[in-house]
Amino acid sequence: MTQDRTTAQPAPQEISLNAAQEREVERQLEVIQRGTAEIVPIEDLVHKLRRSVATGQPLRLKLGMDPSSPDIHLGHTVVLQKIRQLQDLGHICHLIIGDFTGRIGDPTGKSETRRQLTAEEVHENARTYVQQVLKVLHPDRTEIVRNADWLAPLTFSDVVRLASVLTVARMLEREDFQKRFQENRPIHIHEFFYPLMQAYDSVHLHTDIEFGGTDQKFNLLMGRTLQKEFGQEPQVAVMMPILEGLDGVQKMSKSLGNYIGIDEPPKEMWGKVMSIPDDLMPKYFELLSGVSVEELRHIQAGLRDGSLHPRDAKMRLAKELVTRFLGAEAAAEAETNWKAVFQQGGLPQDIPEVRIQPGPRWLVKALVELGLATSNSEARRAIEQGGVRVNGERVADVNAEVDLRDGTVLQVGKRRFVRCRA
Repeated sequence: MTQDRTTAQPAPQEISLNAAQEREVERQLEVIQRGTAEIVPIEDLVHKLRRSVATGQPLRLKLGMDPSSPDIHLGHTVVLQKIRQLQDLGHICHLIIGDFTGRIGDPTGKSETRRQLTAEEVHENARTYVQQVLKVLHPDRTEIVRNADWLAPLTFSDVVRLASVLTVARMLEREDFQKRFQENRPIHIHEFFYPLMQAYDSVHLHTDIEFGGTDQKFNLLMGRTLQKEFGQEPQVAVMMPILEGLDGVQKMSKSLGNYIGIDEPPKEMWGKVMSIPDDLMPKYFELLSGVSVEELRHIQAGLRDGSLHPRDAKMRLAKELVTRFLGAEAAAEAETNWKAVFQQGGLPQDIPEVRIQPGPRWLVKALVELGLATSNSEARRAIEQGGVRVNGERVADVNAEVDLRDGTVLQVGKRRFVRCRA
């Protein structure tokens, strides 16, 4: 263990600033506070900002990402967007690829022990993570590190010393552990090590500010605890809200199917943004958009008083997001396609084509055959809800037949189309 463990910590010194520097601290504080759920503690953040402005030394930001899957979605970018805002203020981010912690998996919010990933799985997932994350973060102000570099060399003695910092009672304060304990579900000892390892990342990097979602509070505060044990100035924990998905209710998640992936085709991404519930637009703009604080207030006020139509706000956000992740040309094509389909009643370009045997079909069966529904029951629901069209005409009868011919276009919902080819 390369760090010397001690509880001695220097007392914060008063920092004198001139009027211009005071205004800069206020400006940076306003940027950081925008959209955040909680900052712990705010007074430490102000002190760090004052010292940074006075000395010109950038703050050391930290984000840990365990590559448990190969792709990220907009929910992941909420924290990334906040860090990018601080990078634009001149600060530096340590992006930790959890190639060691990822083998265990964060137990946060889990009702059972997670499957441990192999080193090969973590390595492959990490490759795409870095590529996608740097679509948001500033490459020149991002240092990509891997925590296996300092966690793997720790001896068993080092691990015991780390474990001595916490009690089992403190660990059981975590809601997920507490619930599993009460329900007599197993909690494996290695799961207790996860927050300690994440905290030791902060010790190793001398982190000033660590970022995460509100569900990461226990882990982030553990970093403060361990830094104090090693005589370091404790980090500030900045927690961002959890972003609801397209259903407007549950956390954006791939497993729930309510997500917008940042590597999705441009038209799909655009269409999904346009389907966001109207009442979520202020939150989406606050957490995902790069507009200034003043412009954000203007947009949110317009959405509240009705002077800005939610559709127009969605168009603006869709253009910004598709441009950021997929490029300006892709955004322009996606916008043209969306307007042609949904504002001018036309059809999208490049409709997928499926070879068929011409002839009559029960519409329900046809939708399944063409891949527009996964089952008869799903096809029935789509028809009953008025979401099925054949050559532009809505069909609401679940018993209807359709005569499939070369060129017949079937549509389900707002974004799924198929053109038949004989």
